[in-house]
Formats: sequence, structure tokens, C-alpha cells
Amino acid sequence: MMSLEVTTILVVDDESAVLETVRDGLTGHGYEVLTAVKGEAALQIAKTHHGPIAVVLVDAVMPGGFNGPEVVERIHVIRPDTKALFMSGFSNEIVMIHGIKEGDPFIIKPFSFETLRRKIHELLEVRPSRPSPFARPQQTPGR
Repeated sequence: MMSLEVTTILVVDDESAVLETVRDGLTGHGYEVLTAVKGEAALQIAKTHHGPIAVVLVDAVMPGGFNGPEVVERIHVIRPDTKALFMSGFSNEIVMIHGIKEGDPFIIKPFSFETLRRKIHELLEVRPSRPSPFARPQQTPGR
């Protein structure tokens, strides 16, 4: 019998209403959803969760503790294969001050679940545009 693997998403936001709404919407689309109200809690989940976490959906700007880019940086130390999708209700200028780089996967709040689902699907299907810093350089034949 073939088992279907469920995609796990870790949602990190400082507003519990956002966490609950996003959790319910993603669960309704078939995802397993883990939630964390602060960056520190997200790191603890990343350390202790058994099984892969495909995506961390993280608020870019969170008061107190780590902001979104800091959370992602620390999660990547523990789980380098986890993809990141940033979200924010702030303007692009404010978000970039908090460490989001041009080209980072980003979604503006409020968003529809169809838009979120599509962004997650794109993120999971897209191959990395830049090589891993751990990748070996390509060898030229005959050298």
C-alpha cells in the first residue's frame, strides 16, 4: 500500500489570530501545520519536530526576539532544506529594513488562501536559482 506524504509547514507570526487563520486554511488544503507565536518557539519546533518541515511561513517583522530573516537563518542551520516564505502587512521598504532581500519569496498580508497555496506550490517546485554554498564547483571535462 502506498502512503501519501503530507507536506509540513511551520507558520510563525506574533499575532495568534493570523496563526489560527493561516493554520485552518492550510490544514483545509491538506497541509500539516505547526505554529509558533515567536521566533524562539519556531526554533524549538525546528529542533524537536520529527520529520521534514518543507516550508517556514514567517512574518518578516515581529516585535521582541527574532525577526523573520533571523528566524529563517537559524532554522536553516538546523534544517538547511527547509524553504522560506516571508509574509508582511508592511510596505516593501519597511520589510527590506528588517532584512528581506530582493528576490526572497514574499507574500503581502492580507492574502487569499489560493494565493498562499500557489506561492507555496511555486516555492516547493522551483529549483534553487543559486547554487548551494556547499556544492562542488562543476568540473570541466578533460581537466
